[in-house]
Amino acid sequence: MAEIDLSAGPVDYEDTGGDGPVVVLLHGLAMDASLWRDVIADLRADHRCIAPTLPFGAHRVPMRRDAGLSLDGHARLVAELLERLDLRDVTLVQNDLGYAQITALEHGERIGRLVLASCEAFDNLPPGLPGRVSGVALRMPGGVQPLRIRALRRLPLTFGWMAKHPIPHEVTDAWLRPLLTDRAIRRDVRKYVAAARPAELAAASERLTEFDRPALVVWATEDRVMPPEHGRRLAELLPQGRLVEIADSYTLIPLDQPARLAGAVRAFVHEPVAA
Repeated sequence: MAEIDLSAGPVDYEDTGGDGPVVVLLHGLAMDASLWRDVIADLRADHRCIAPTLPFGAHRVPMRRDAGLSLDGHARLVAELLERLDLRDVTLVQNDLGYAQITALEHGERIGRLVLASCEAFDNLPPGLPGRVSGVALRMPGGVQPLRIRALRRLPLTFGWMAKHPIPHEVTDAWLRPLLTDRAIRRDVRKYVAAARPAELAAASERLTEFDRPALVVWATEDRVMPPEHGRRLAELLPQGRLVEIADSYTLIPLDQPARLAGAVRAFVHEPVAA
């Protein structure tokens, strides 16, 4: 794992290297880059895969106190990462949260393709029951501490509706350790939760009509948190968008169906661009 010092603070990232097309993979709340482990294992032979761990609670080092950690702040953080690593013609892939939509619209000069995989869109912020419960818990003193109990993580109000197939405890242990043990990490996440505005995300989703580059929407047909109709709607809004639906998965397709997601991304990246 490499580290880069960005304006908001130090960010860890995995970079497989290589000369293949660049794929940048973005995770959600209380997760890290390991969300993409199996997808990266599939893609790395013929792609350069980069997966940052952004300040959503599983990051190792707190951000600077003045860091802007709103939706737009995270979009700018991704754009800064692309610039600092001098990445071009990137395929930007987002799962769970929705900040990649803002990155593509406001900082899209290095983005060649966009993949939205069962993620927040329109007014679905916070998303579903898990999002609402997480938002309340993060605002309360000690509100996240019950997640020390592994059994609670598999309830619908936490990770139970995020992944159809139970997430191994060692994975959620690693994701939650910084959030549970470091007050400054919790401060970072509270800043995001307090600043994230449904209207900002809704406006970005509706503006995807302006993203006239290849776009793929991948959605879990059984998703209980990100409405499947949102996937269809996004694909219709994107001028060059199309939809791939994946069965036997909830929101976290990179965990539930990594091979099918990797296959969809690979086929998309290697499609000829229309003249």
